[in-house]
This record gives sequence, C-alpha cells and structure tokens, in this order.
Amino acid sequence: MNTLSVIVPFYNEQKFLEKSVTRLLENDIFDEIILSDDCSNDNSSLIAQTLSEKYEKIRYYSTTTNLGKGSALENVKNFISSSHVIIHDADLEYFPEDIIEMFELSNENPNSLVLGSRFIGNKERKNIYLRTFLANKIMSYFFSIINFYKVSDVATCYKLMPTSFFKNIHLKENGFSIEIELLPK
Repeated sequence: MNTLSVIVPFYNEQKFLEKSVTRLLENDIFDEIILSDDCSNDNSSLIAQTLSEKYEKIRYYSTTTNLGKGSALENVKNFISSSHVIIHDADLEYFPEDIIEMFELSNENPNSLVLGSRFIGNKERKNIYLRTFLANKIMSYFFSIINFYKVSDVATCYKLMPTSFFKNIHLKENGFSIEIELLPK
C-alpha cells in the first residue's frame, strides 16, 4: 500500500498557514506533513513550529535565505519518508479533499505523476483569479504543444508523484517557475 507525505512550502503565510494545515489534517490521509519555511519574516515560523509541536505527523524545516518555492521544496525533499509526495501551497486556493481522489489514482498507477486541475471536472472553484486563469491557459497551451502532451493546468500546485522520482530530480528553478520545470522532467 502506498503512503503519502505532503510538503507545504510557504513564505509569509501567517494569515493562512494554520487554516491550511488544519484542512490537511481533517483529511487524515497523510503519513507526514512537512512544513518548509522559505525564511518567512512574519509569524509564519512561530505558527509552523507550534503546529509541529502539537501534531506528531507535522515536521517543520526552514531556510536561512528567502529563495522561492523551488528552493523550499528542494530543501526538504530528502526528509520525505513515504512512497508518494504531494505539494500543497498554504494560501487556501486549493482544496485538500481533492488529494484523496488523486491518491486513489496514484494507488492504481503507482509510478505516475498525478496532476490536479482547476479547469476540468465539475467541481466549483471559487479562488481562480482572472489574470492567473489567462496566464495559465496560455502557458498550458504552449507547454502541451512543446511537450506533445495535453495538460489543462500546468501551474497547478497539486502534483502527486512517487517520492523516488521527486528525490532524484534536481530542481534548478528557485521560484514559482518550479511549476513548469517539474512537469517535463
């Protein structure tokens, strides 16, 4: 049976971090929740430390320099102990309930990358911003052409993959460009 870890990369998310992690805990499918602080300078660090002390399955790591999401992911990938891992941004744009369906798909296809999408299916999504929607549609279109593989949401946060794959790739991008870099690899 597959096991699942979630990485929550964050920078200055004191407004959303606790609620975001609480929503993950409510779904209770994770063996571990890894909070990766990209050198926040607000109260996010304190919130993350408190959560890690309160819940055994939560671990907290931080960087000494703010470099971006890619760097926050790279910083913790060797600490993952499960068979599969998923990335979850702390900003409340995503719905952790979706991870359950994705994890079921990964159990059927254990060596596959399973992508979330905010643009297909019949679920109502309230947090899609127009500029993000348009930019993502354009990027997804070009990505699909260049890579000969149709992707509806290239910048989706939810990417569930085998941990062995994630640990063995080197992420060059430090910032949000990680979203585009990870897929072709």
